[in-house]
Amino acid sequence: MTTEGPLSAIVPPDLDGERLDRVLVALFPGRSRALLQKHIEAGAVTVDGAVPKARTPMVAGAVIVYAPPPVEPLALVAEDIPLSILYEDEHLLIVDKPANLVVHPALGHASGTLVNAVLHHVQDLERDEDDVRPGIVHRLDRDTTGCLVVAKTPRAHELLSQAFAERQVEKVYVAVVKGSPKSDSGTFDTLYGRHPTERKRFSSKVQAGKRAVTHYRVLERYAQAALVEVRLETGRTHQIRAHFADAGHPLVGDALYGRKGGVDFERPALHAARLAFLHPITEVPLVAEAPWPADLQGLVDGLRRSQAARPKSR
Repeated sequence: MTTEGPLSAIVPPDLDGERLDRVLVALFPGRSRALLQKHIEAGAVTVDGAVPKARTPMVAGAVIVYAPPPVEPLALVAEDIPLSILYEDEHLLIVDKPANLVVHPALGHASGTLVNAVLHHVQDLERDEDDVRPGIVHRLDRDTTGCLVVAKTPRAHELLSQAFAERQVEKVYVAVVKGSPKSDSGTFDTLYGRHPTERKRFSSKVQAGKRAVTHYRVLERYAQAALVEVRLETGRTHQIRAHFADAGHPLVGDALYGRKGGVDFERPALHAARLAFLHPITEVPLVAEAPWPADLQGLVDGLRRSQAARPKSR
């Protein structure tokens, strides 16, 4: 276990009015904003003797005292797990995540994650010593495939996180859903939160929660399913899966939100096909597109063949 003594600083005039967490990133570099937010919530930061919140606006001249909590050294290890790289430079990389790969270590998944693979690929990745998600800006579910961006530096992480939070990232998915939505296109704009009785699930049918917005367009219709393009305006956990399930069209292969039967598939049929955003450092537009994985392509090809073989109605 390592312990660091209290740090102190005075808010300079150029940071007057900024949120506390952003001020801390500027005053105590080398720590991610996510980590500093955790420390603020834990009471490790005071401003003029008071315990603030991460969003508290700072006043020039205020005295900040930051006492980083003691941390256990990380057991994260680099693992030689193959990565499919769609884009890479000294600031970030975009990977094509395969199915059955957890993004970061968690209970039951201490190794064999995307983070372990990234640590092997980027051997000088800058990270906080108690951060089990170094470089991770956003996540995909274990069995969701496709585009995922990883930051290599705290500055890139901060700016990418801000871009995601401010909805400046275009996120396009393709999914195969059971049944056939009535409209060719539409939007789910709902409250969103934990399911009231099934804690592993999320729901858009809640009385209170955060806003979740999902736009969709039907690309192809089949006898038992439909291929849809999905654009996320917000990025809640399981958002696409829960929105379509609550609308009566769970994703094919989604055992958590759907029922067995119908089209057979081994995982939720969901693929993050495209990410587009301004590079956080150079501000040059970046677009990454991940090809469909073989299992999803096979699913859609089979549905197309079945549709073509159906007798034409007169």
